Amino acid sequence: MSILTYNGGAIVAMTGKNCVAVAADRRFGVQAQTISLDFQKVFEMGPYLYLGLPGLATDTETVHERLRFRLNLYELRENRRIRPKTFAAMVSNLLYERRFGPYFVEPVIAGLDPKTFEPYICNLDLIGCPNTPEDFVVAGTCAEQLYGMCEVLWEPDLEPDDLFETISQALMNAFDRDAGSVGEQ
Repeated sequence: MSILTYNGGAIVAMTGKNCVAVAADRRFGVQAQTISLDFQKVFEMGPYLYLGLPGLATDTETVHERLRFRLNLYELRENRRIRPKTFAAMVSNLLYERRFGPYFVEPVIAGLDPKTFEPYICNLDLIGCPNTPEDFVVAGTCAEQLYGMCEVLWEPDLEPDDLFETISQALMNAFDRDAGSVGEQ
């Protein structure tokens, strides 16, 4: 068993026409035992920037706090909002610094550029290697199921309402097939 599957979880981010969506399950569990259904895995890092952190629950909290600190320093020094691509580099640097004793999280970043409102999504592995596709990214214990559902349901240039429906259906159908990431019924 991988330590990444110890607490379970599922996160997906998709792009649409000048919009992005990010969705996650809310389960906090220890292997197959569910403890709570209100665990936060997606964090608002700015008005148009979200960070999803599936993986080990303690590392989720630690990485979120360290990134919040670095983000605040950046915005104070630069006197402007961070761009999603720059934030992805910041996350990558944080993870790479700990490559010999990594945080057990696989971050997902979704955001809109503050000036152009161009959608940006990205996911990273344990040591900060970024993956920036044009359509969707997935992470968590049911990544295989999410890939299948997203490939079937996603279409280019989805409007916000259609994107919401697409990401909702993909997440619900995927985590219904994974005991490690269960949604509220």
